[in-house]
Amino acid sequence: MPVPPVPPVPPVPPVRPMRPALALLVVFAVLAGCGADPRPWRPTTGATGVLPLPENVQDPAEVPAAGPAPTCVPRASLRPRGALPAPGRMPAGSTMARIAARGRLIVGVDQNAYLFGYRDPASGDLVGFEIDIARAVAAAIFGDPAKVQFQAITTADRIPVIQNGSVDMVVRTMTMTCERWQQISFSTEYLASHQRLLVRKGSGIRDFGDLGGRKVCATRGSTSIRTIAAQPSKPVAVATDSTLDCLVMLQQGQVDAVSTIDVLLAGLAAQDPTTEVTGRAVTDEPSGIGISRNSPDLVRFVNGVLAKMRADGSWTRSYQRWLTPLGPAPAPPAAVYRD
Repeated sequence: MPVPPVPPVPPVPPVRPMRPALALLVVFAVLAGCGADPRPWRPTTGATGVLPLPENVQDPAEVPAAGPAPTCVPRASLRPRGALPAPGRMPAGSTMARIAARGRLIVGVDQNAYLFGYRDPASGDLVGFEIDIARAVAAAIFGDPAKVQFQAITTADRIPVIQNGSVDMVVRTMTMTCERWQQISFSTEYLASHQRLLVRKGSGIRDFGDLGGRKVCATRGSTSIRTIAAQPSKPVAVATDSTLDCLVMLQQGQVDAVSTIDVLLAGLAAQDPTTEVTGRAVTDEPSGIGISRNSPDLVRFVNGVLAKMRADGSWTRSYQRWLTPLGPAPAPPAAVYRD
């Protein structure tokens, strides 16, 4: 996919607090400077600095073993049954009625994915394309898009929090795969994407073939790690908790590239115009909303909400609001149903 023109650099989402040990070093350095010799600092001959790593980095990454390859149509989900019930009037005994009784919809999201789910530095609120989708589901249940509790999760958390019931659903650019369908259910596709590369401009890296033996970063628990490890050029996969951590490591020269879906890479490039998206697409990555296998009624309900968003133009309006760095809004992904 062509790389869109780079817009002005927006504020970067909040960064994790400094590690206590590192914070102490900073304090000691400041105290040591008080009353110190005012002459200009000179580097010590032969001294080398060590850049700190983000938390929980795996270098090299643990590559998940490929599970059984069940046969399915990854995009195919459950068909909505009739018209959506009116907000505030969920069917008795349904998963939606249980959510309504609780008073809020609980949704697992990313808070570090610029354009998709991130903290607005002015308001402190979570905003973005995927936040809009979550609020649309809340509005369909309650009549109020604000009745949603967002739970910030990592890539590796996505399936566990669905399985243990910590959230009602996950909207976090989760690729629909046959393997994952064995663990959770998905809505219909709400975003199409493909895995590519993010590199520093002028690096000379154009594709995976240029990365033999070099480090490529992706989030732990993503399909991207397995795809990186499977490349014939044999790059070294490095795993972090978030794509934002991967961007930091790329900026510091600790990795040579970041690889995940192109829509997320475009968000990183929008934050750092010294980077660019490159390389051929090596995967097909349809994103769906993750929902428990024990809640097929909620799957059908969410698919009804997505069908409404496609039909009334709200999907396109949200895309135009948030995802213009990716280019003009395409048609929404068509719904595929299996019954």
